[in-house]
Parts: sequence; C-alpha cells; structure tokens
Amino acid sequence: MQKNKKFNFDYSYLSLPNQFYSITKTNTFPKPKVILLNKNLCSSINLIIKNHEDLIKLLFTKDKKIKSFSQAYAGHQFGYFTKLGDGRAVILGEHKSIDKQKVDIQVKGSGKTPYSRNGDGKATLKSMLREYLISEAIHYLNIPTSRSLAVLETGETIQRQTLEEGGILIRVMKSHIRVGTFEYASYFCSEENLKSLASYTINRLYPEINDYENPSLILLTKVMEKQIDLIINWMRVGFIHGVMNTDNTSVSGETFDYGPCAFINEFNTDTTYSSIDHNKRYSFGNQARIIKWNISRFAESLLPIIHKNKEKALQLAQDIIDSFDDLWERKYYGMMLNKIGIETNNKISYPLVDRLLHLMKKNRADYNNTFLSLTKNNLSNNELNNDFEYIRWKKEWKKNINTKTKTHIAKNLMKTNNPVIIPRNHIVENAIEEASNGNMNSFQKLLKIIKKPYGYQEKLISYMKPPSSDFEKKYKTYCGT
Repeated sequence: MQKNKKFNFDYSYLSLPNQFYSITKTNTFPKPKVILLNKNLCSSINLIIKNHEDLIKLLFTKDKKIKSFSQAYAGHQFGYFTKLGDGRAVILGEHKSIDKQKVDIQVKGSGKTPYSRNGDGKATLKSMLREYLISEAIHYLNIPTSRSLAVLETGETIQRQTLEEGGILIRVMKSHIRVGTFEYASYFCSEENLKSLASYTINRLYPEINDYENPSLILLTKVMEKQIDLIINWMRVGFIHGVMNTDNTSVSGETFDYGPCAFINEFNTDTTYSSIDHNKRYSFGNQARIIKWNISRFAESLLPIIHKNKEKALQLAQDIIDSFDDLWERKYYGMMLNKIGIETNNKISYPLVDRLLHLMKKNRADYNNTFLSLTKNNLSNNELNNDFEYIRWKKEWKKNINTKTKTHIAKNLMKTNNPVIIPRNHIVENAIEEASNGNMNSFQKLLKIIKKPYGYQEKLISYMKPPSSDFEKKYKTYCGT
C-alpha cells in the first residue's frame, strides 16, 4: 500500500523582507469535510492522499515546521489604488514536486489574517465550487491557470447577502506574485526591497533573464508578453474574467481569482456579467485595454530599478508599453485566423475576421457555436445561416481556405482552437446550486465533461446549447467574498 506523500515544503518567499508577508495559520473549523479532491492534480505534483481525513490533517496541522504565511500586496481595484493583502488566504508553503518545480499551496477562505481589514476571512462554499470548476475547465482548454486541489465544507454558515455554507479551496499555482505585489513594493517599501522582490521573482519564475544587461526591463517585457498570450487565450474561448484588478494580474501569466467570471454566449464586446462592474470596465471586449493599463502600472512600479536616471527609466519602460498594440494586434488576429482555419497571419486577412464578428454581433449569434459550426460545417441551427451577408462572407472564407491553407491543416487548426464544450453559465449555476445542497451528481458529471472540451459527442448536445434569452438578460455573477 502506498503511504501518504506529504507536502514537500520550501519557504523561499520568506527570504524576502518581512514587509512582504505575515506569518499566519489557518483557522480551525467545526466540521471540515472534503467534498472534492483533485486526484489528477495530486498525481502531477507527486502527492498521494489515501483518504480525506489525512488531507485535513495535512491542511490544518500545527506542525512547527509549517511556516505558513499570507502575502502583503496592493492593487488598483476598478482603477482605484488600495493597500491590500491576503485577507482570506494562507500559503502553507511552496511544494517541491518530483521534477523540483515549486508550486504554492494556498488555503483560501481559511479565516482572518492581518490583511482582512473588516472582513471575516472566509468564503462561501458556492464560490469555492465555482473556482474549482472553472479553473479546471480553463486548464483543460489549454490555458495557463491556477489549479484547485480540493474543496472543503467548513461546517459553519457565514453571512453574505444571506446566510450561506462556508467553504475552503486549496489552490495550486506557480506563484501568487502579482502586479499588485510590485505596486506595494513601489508605494510602501524601500528601493532595496523592490530590488529584492524583482530579483526573487526573476530567480523563481524567469531565471534565464538574469543574463541580460537590464533584467528588470526584460521582466517587464516577459510579463507583458505572458499576459497578452493569456488574455488572447481567454478571448479565444469566450472567457470573461470579470475582475481584472492589478492584484489579480499574475506575474507568472496564470489565470487566477475566479470571482465573477463567466463565459460569453451571444457575441457582444460589451458583455459583462459581474454584479459590481457597473461601467463595464472588465467587459469581454475591454480585456485587452485593461491588461495594457495593468502592465503600465507594473512598469511604473519598476521604474526605480530600471534605470537610476528617472527620464531614462521612463523612456525605456514607455518603449516597452508602446510595443503593446502592435504585439496584441498580431497575436490576436493570428489566433482569430486560426479559429477560422487560416494558418498564415497576414494583415490582408484581418478584415475577414472583423466582418465575421460584425455579423455575429448584428445577428446576436452564439460566440462558441458560430466557430464550431464553421469547424464542423454541418450544424444547421446557426443564427447566421439566413443572413445574406454571412452567406457571402462564407463563400469568401471558403475561397481563402482553398487558396491559402491546405484543407486538413485548416480543419486541425479549427479543432484545436474552437472548443466544443465550454462551461455554459446556466449549466454551471445549476450544478453549483445542487452541489451546495449536497447533491454532487451534476457537478461531477460536468467536471468529467469539461476534461475533453475539444471532442464532439452527439450525446452532449445539451451542454453545447446556450441558455434562454431570459436567463441571459438576468444573469449576474458575484465575487462571493
């Protein structure tokens, strides 16, 4: 019988000045119970859990060797700067897997920390179930993301809009260092501490850039490129993060903090589901502009260590930011052309993408199913099929495929870029509601289905259908904090 392979923790983050963290412990809870355990993720990080009781012991141990901590950081939330920190999260440690790669093991919803301000440091079970489900979906859609190791019921109720069941999520991530961590260092720490953070980040995430003359400047470039790639991947599958604050922008380029996130149904760049995003700051189509804004804040925080001369530092950083638009355009259209089966990234083909998106918006077409109908070329319920302009567009598209790309290449491109299954909002909500009431059947079935999002199965047609227009009009997502 295999024995438990316990967490193999390191604490390299604690080598930073103590302004960046506080030593903390997880709360105790009345009746913690594991309701989800990600066995595949356990295996990938070389962790064997024989039973749920052993996991609970590992998570809530009072072992003195466990130097758990919460991180300090700041951030621009909806454009306004705030001093923050892990108000409801504790990092148990940096687990070293069999390949010696480090990942943070974070307990989310574990109670008050020195950064909780007026909050209780806890989380609702529903919000933790949502993060588990959507982070797994994003992973299997081949997009960089934090992963969820487990969800636990806490055995207590907490007050939000109503009384709700409490929950805990165990999150696994390459690093929880954020743009907001650097903002915190820039606003509240010394220049030496900012240098320490930059050096630590580079050594942990991007050691190869130490060989450059100006590693801090290359770090800015690297993070910008990582974030561009990430948001383009979100756009590829119709994902709306919903709360793209700088404290939710990871330096590692991973998707994380799944609060009011959702997937778009009918195509409209103004779409947002978040109940608190009244001005549509984080709408589907605004995500590129926001990530550029966030990276600009990152650049500002790095200025003191990019160059001693303030004007020179500003110019070097501005040159990087000024390259954003061209890089975004090239990568975005490259992705969109792949979605319609065109391999060559040529500006001549960009209007083909623009016209399709215009027709989709005009006809209120479903984003995912429109591209899927092109991929399969046999779905008759596409909203666009009766539009004369679309019929003309489709003829031009087929001509492009025939003249610029081999048919089998086009089909493979479309199959790998256009998911068949996304977590449809109405199906997600139903599964979470049932799971929070003790029935895990729909949730477990959905978890199984999202593991193969690019494979078509006729029996799963109900998971491909968008919700009713009435649901779409009323649907709102919440942070759950």
